[in-house]
Amino acid sequence: MRLLVTGGAGFIGSNFIRSILAHRKGTEVVNLDKLTYAGNLENLADVVGHPGYRFIQADIGDARAVQEVLAAGFDAVVNFAAETHVDRSIEDASRFVTTNIVGTHLLLESAREHRVPLFIQISTDEVYGSAAPAQNFREDAPLNPGSPYAASKAAADLLVRSYVNTYGFPAIVLRCTNNYGPYQFPEKFIPLMIANALEDKPLPVYGDGLHERDWLYVEDYCLLIELVLERGKPGEIYNASSGRQMPNRRAAERILELLGKPSSLIRSVEDRRGHDRRYAIDSTKSGLAFGWEPRVTFEEGIRRTIDWYKTNTAWLKRALSKQHREDDHGGYSTRSKTPKSVLRGAR
Repeated sequence: MRLLVTGGAGFIGSNFIRSILAHRKGTEVVNLDKLTYAGNLENLADVVGHPGYRFIQADIGDARAVQEVLAAGFDAVVNFAAETHVDRSIEDASRFVTTNIVGTHLLLESAREHRVPLFIQISTDEVYGSAAPAQNFREDAPLNPGSPYAASKAAADLLVRSYVNTYGFPAIVLRCTNNYGPYQFPEKFIPLMIANALEDKPLPVYGDGLHERDWLYVEDYCLLIELVLERGKPGEIYNASSGRQMPNRRAAERILELLGKPSSLIRSVEDRRGHDRRYAIDSTKSGLAFGWEPRVTFEEGIRRTIDWYKTNTAWLKRALSKQHREDDHGGYSTRSKTPKSVLRGAR
C-alpha cells in the first residue's frame, strides 16, 4: 500500500506513520507536512532511514504542490493536517479556516482528479458540541460545533461528505476523542500538565475543572486508522473513544499523584469563552465493523506518557521553546490578566 499522510510530523500523524510502518510490511508512506510550530521532524527521527518513508515539506493549501505530489499515485490519503488548538482559534480563526477548510478542499479536488481509491479525513468529537449528562453522540448525531476550531473541522467534514454524495468520491470520516501519548505538543492539556508538574509550576485548569473529556491513548487510535484503511467502507463515518469521561481536574490530580507532586499546584483560571462542558461519543459502530476496542487504560496510558516525557526532556524543552516563540510572534494571548506560562493547554 502506498499512502500519502498529510500532517505526519504532528502528534497523531507521526505516531500513525511509525505504527503502520512497523505493522504493515511493504507499506510506503509519503509524509507531506508544512512544519508549522507544532510540526516536528524529531517526532519521526527513528524512521528517517526506513526504505518505505519519504518526507516532503509542503502546505496542503498550496494547490500546485498538492497536485505534484498526488500525481505520483497513491492507494490512499490520510489527512491529519490541521490547526487544532481551540484557544488559538478563539484568538484568531483565520488560520483554521485556511488550513482546515480551504486546505481540505484542495486535497479533495486533487485526490478526486487523480482518482485516489480512498481518502480518510481525520476529524474530532468536538464537531458534535457539548454532550448532555449520560449522552453519547453516535455518528448520525447533528453537528453543533462550539468553537471556531470545531466549526472549521465540521465544515471540512461536510465538504468530505458532499464529495461522497455528489461525486461518489471514496472518503471516510473518523471522529475521535482527545488523544494523548508520546510526542504531543505541550500546548495541549496532558503534556502541559506533565511539563509544568516536572518543573513544579502551576497546572492551569479552566473554571471549576469539571469539564469532562474522554482520553484515548494514541496507540489505540492509530490501530483503528489502520483497520479503517484495510476494511473501512467508503462513505461511512466512524467514531473512536475510550468510553470513559473524566473531569479535567481529576486528570491533573492523577498526573501530580504519579509524579509525587502536591495537588496545591493546580490553579483554577478564568474559564474559556464558549467552553464545551462535556465530550462523549459512542464508538460501538467501530467495534462492530472492525472488532476494535481500546486496549490501553487511562491508568496505563498516563504512566507510559509521563515516563516518555521524563525520558525525553530535551525534546520537551525544544518544543516548549517553539511554543513560546509562536506565542510571542503570533500575537496569541487569551487573557492579559493571566501569565502565558499558566494558560497554555488548559483544555
